[in-house]
Amino acid sequence: MKILFIAPLPPPINGHSLVCQVLYDGLKSQNSMAIVDLKKQGLKDGKISMNRLAEIFRVFVETWKKKKNADVVYLTISESLAGNLKDLLLYIICYSLLPKFYIHLHGGSIKKLLFDHFSLLYAINRFFIQKMGGVIISGKSHLEIFEGYVKSERIHTIPNFAPSYMFISDSDFERKFKDFPEKINILFLSNMIPQKGYLLLLEAFQKLEKEIKVKFILNFAGRFDSKEEADFFQHSIKGETAIQYHGVVSDDKKKELFQSAHLFILPTMFFEGQPVSILEGYASGCVVLTTGQSGILDVFENNTNGFEMIPGSIDSIVENLLFIKESRNFDKLKQIAKFNLEKAKNVYKEEIYIKKIKNVLGVN
Repeated sequence: MKILFIAPLPPPINGHSLVCQVLYDGLKSQNSMAIVDLKKQGLKDGKISMNRLAEIFRVFVETWKKKKNADVVYLTISESLAGNLKDLLLYIICYSLLPKFYIHLHGGSIKKLLFDHFSLLYAINRFFIQKMGGVIISGKSHLEIFEGYVKSERIHTIPNFAPSYMFISDSDFERKFKDFPEKINILFLSNMIPQKGYLLLLEAFQKLEKEIKVKFILNFAGRFDSKEEADFFQHSIKGETAIQYHGVVSDDKKKELFQSAHLFILPTMFFEGQPVSILEGYASGCVVLTTGQSGILDVFENNTNGFEMIPGSIDSIVENLLFIKESRNFDKLKQIAKFNLEKAKNVYKEEIYIKKIKNVLGVN
């Protein structure tokens, strides 16, 4: 079958583009692929540049040319205002193909950010979406975005996945949790922006007594938005021997950091869709500490996958770290980490994700 595949592909490398690359690779072996790449390389200081406008125009032209004879159209939709206007124009270009047009929402904030504030925009989106072949969402918390105007049988819930290389072996898992470690290894890996909670984590850790800090290793990895923020963070951790910042890491380094960590922590205050990093934590045999954002709760349950923290609360982070440091609680940590690994093997694998999307699209 011929699939018109409209989605961002690397480069640049980010969670969204990597997920799309995996899906593209899974579809291309048995289908004819027409690609329209939605990569974003023309943004400067958050503003739309002439290069970005040229990229958007290219997307429209390529879609118009490549829609011919398409059996299926797959689009990952945007949650920004400008991005949604772009999506609406794509719906118009492909209007005759809407019955075989499938949109995939990777986030979960389009209702809060757009539809709840712009009633006309919501009405226009609804007009097009209710005519489509189907909608793909990552979790049940996103059902409310489309319920009421899209038939339930055309809304498909397919969770994200952890990349294959992130899965820890059973023997390495047993070595990691064999005995209570001299130092408990904690990992924060995400974009280094305040909404993700890295500053809260740092402040919470620095509140710990010296004799408690030495029981942990706290690793940070991720990209800063500016040199000033990076310099401030580096200055803040100077002299903190238990804290390491690894910068932007390669796949091999990311695997190493996750698989050596006992605990993955994401104290996010962001409108999360479904963080792949949490699923990577499961696949790496980690206990997860995170907040109760709606998209997270689709794949995370307190005391089952880890421990839920209060968004924006330093005290909540401290309380959980004090619990984790106690050797008497180590068996519970191992039990949770083992459960997460088995859940990832059974639910959050690449091949499961690709197979489910193929079934929705009706392709091989």
